[in-house]
Amino acid sequence: MGEAIAPLNWGLIGTGMMGVEHIQNLAITPGARIVAIADPVENSRAQAKAAIATAFGDTPLALHDNPADLLAAGGIDAVLVASPNHTHRAILEAVFAHDVHILCEKPLATNVADARWIATQAKSRKKLFWTAMEYRFMPPVAEFIREVHEGRVGRLRMLSIREHRFPFLVKVNDWNRFSANTGGTMVEKCCHFFDLMRHIVKSEPTRVYCSGAMDVNHVGERYEAGIPDIIDNSYTIVDFANGVRAMLDLCMFADGAEEQEELTAVGGKARLDVGIPSGRLTYSPRTGFMNPKAVERSIVPVPEAALKAGSHHGSTWFQHQAFAHAAATGHPALVGAEDGLRAVAMGQAAEISAREGRAVNISELL
Repeated sequence: MGEAIAPLNWGLIGTGMMGVEHIQNLAITPGARIVAIADPVENSRAQAKAAIATAFGDTPLALHDNPADLLAAGGIDAVLVASPNHTHRAILEAVFAHDVHILCEKPLATNVADARWIATQAKSRKKLFWTAMEYRFMPPVAEFIREVHEGRVGRLRMLSIREHRFPFLVKVNDWNRFSANTGGTMVEKCCHFFDLMRHIVKSEPTRVYCSGAMDVNHVGERYEAGIPDIIDNSYTIVDFANGVRAMLDLCMFADGAEEQEELTAVGGKARLDVGIPSGRLTYSPRTGFMNPKAVERSIVPVPEAALKAGSHHGSTWFQHQAFAHAAATGHPALVGAEDGLRAVAMGQAAEISAREGRAVNISELL
């Protein structure tokens, strides 16, 4: 799969569930080699080592329990940061001192201040800095975006995104049960969708209003760190500078839904929908009152190998192909640190809005 490019020797920092997904996708990315991993949790390192052995075969691999040792050892061209959200800034402070490409998992940070610092540092570097907003790269979503941008719905006026899914998974030391570690659900989970909004609308948000709460999941759970405080359902409305309105409908106790994600764009000429995982694209042009509908349906295919390599509908593989191409050619990141900052700002605004019961102007944060 993919075109031949110059090899990239990867060092992985953070080898939990998402780290393993990256391992499986790097295994089918031409030229990619994983030469070192770092994680403070022995079970996570062992899990990653086994995944690398399965995916790459018997290959030299250095195991470290901290990022500093991985970086000091050298021999890497690119670093993947897939550690818990609240560790990103500290880890990137160390990584920035090395002349390597960087792929940082979302969210860029847990708050705007740290995300702004990261974006500022990334701006002065020659090597690639890429924020892992892989939802842009799901083939059905990418086709949806292409058709919207080419004007198939006319001038875009409304955009809605729905994610009805399963609760947050169990993570090491239950770190993802607490907003102090994640930035809150609207940062941790929804930064993907806020990034999609900006990308699709081609404008910047001006105001965010979110109504949300923790109503079903984690109620009654207690941990050493305290009581979970993460939103499990919400509606968020975003106003953009160009007049487009966007909405996010999130429910994390709807794991029985047929489609996990659904995107709808409506313009003056038509409506366009896409669903994941079906890959179904539905085009509905305006026909006038009582006239026959003229709906067109199609399925956007995804390579089977990409589907099997992760749980994000092939997007992680497509993201790695784009990253490798940019690293080889010197092209800029398709999703840079500034994009990561903007998504964090939208998520933090939504968190503030939900907790304070008011609309939040983005100018309060940026």
